[in-house]
Amino acid sequence: MGRAEVPECSRSSLFLMDQDAHGNWVVQDQRGVCGGLFADRATELRFAMHENGNRPQTVVMVPGVFELDMKRGPDNIHKLPHTIGHQHNRRAA
Repeated sequence: MGRAEVPECSRSSLFLMDQDAHGNWVVQDQRGVCGGLFADRATELRFAMHENGNRPQTVVMVPGVFELDMKRGPDNIHKLPHTIGHQHNRRAA
């Protein structure tokens, strides 16, 4: 029997989570590869723990409103939400 392949999500270093502006619980991996909206915090946490190989140190609650960003992806790892202290790239008008 061969080894099971590790899902792409579990290779992420962090899973970020909090509520969005509508009260949904949001979880998204740092690389923007996977995530979702959940009705309650327990289900959101269970998803994040399952996807990261049951490593609680890789699940981080972010302060403020946290919106699910489906436009991010593995190529845009530097574009983390501003709510955790990272700045977005700015363009001149």
